[in-house]
Amino acid sequence: MTSGNYSIMHPTDFSDASGNAFLHALRMSLTLKAKLYISHVADREDDDPWRAFPHVRQTLARWGLFDENEPPSQLAPKLGIEVLKVEIEPQDPVTGFSHYFLQHRTDLIVLATHGRDGLPRWLRPSIAEAMSRRAAAETLFISAQCRGFVDQQHGAIKLKRVLVPVDHHPPASAALRAARQFSRMLTGEEAEIHLMHVGEEAPTLATTSEPSPAIALRKGNVVDGILQAAADLDADLIVMSTAGHQGILDALRGSTTEQVLRKAPCPVLAVPAHYSR
Repeated sequence: MTSGNYSIMHPTDFSDASGNAFLHALRMSLTLKAKLYISHVADREDDDPWRAFPHVRQTLARWGLFDENEPPSQLAPKLGIEVLKVEIEPQDPVTGFSHYFLQHRTDLIVLATHGRDGLPRWLRPSIAEAMSRRAAAETLFISAQCRGFVDQQHGAIKLKRVLVPVDHHPPASAALRAARQFSRMLTGEEAEIHLMHVGEEAPTLATTSEPSPAIALRKGNVVDGILQAAADLDADLIVMSTAGHQGILDALRGSTTEQVLRKAPCPVLAVPAHYSR
């Protein structure tokens, strides 16, 4: 990640859960002076979907940053951001968003997820997870039950402690780099980075110009260990390298990252292991 000419995409279904993700996307766009795409796959039964799009000017007015009576054209000269609301023609949401994203690639995707697990997930697979796999881009997941790092009423960002789970595969170097850059870009300083590994022996991290924090070890189930570590730290963000689905078990139950984000107490930033900025 690098600021300057930065762009963010926020697919929305207009649900309450998506509202919190929208606030994060808008607040980050303000901080990074970024272009924000708010996209929605239209419903054939909705003859006026534009009324349901998140209210950008009203939100900025609540945060004390903009007069909601001013025209949208003033967002760029006054706040340095450009917001585009995009309605995609009626179709399968994953297909529609993926096709649009390939034509308008952004630096970050911000997605709401309902955090389904178990039988409900089998009956209705997560659209957010499928979108992220198709896009293969850095994705910030804001689950319905998690505590975000953006104050909804005032728009302040709280990003002090970041948990980075590491393993032998996929390599954690992309996640560690993203954790450092993400916090620096949003707050101007690096957050406390906490590395942890569930297992007997910690992986060796690739050599970088910056010293890496010590890796804390935990035993037991990997997903449970990560979730417990996030709770113990009161983490504001979890950053994980992901290699997508690896084999039949991942296809059935989801990757480790997907299993974590369904129950995480805070947002989860998924970073493709091959991705670099």
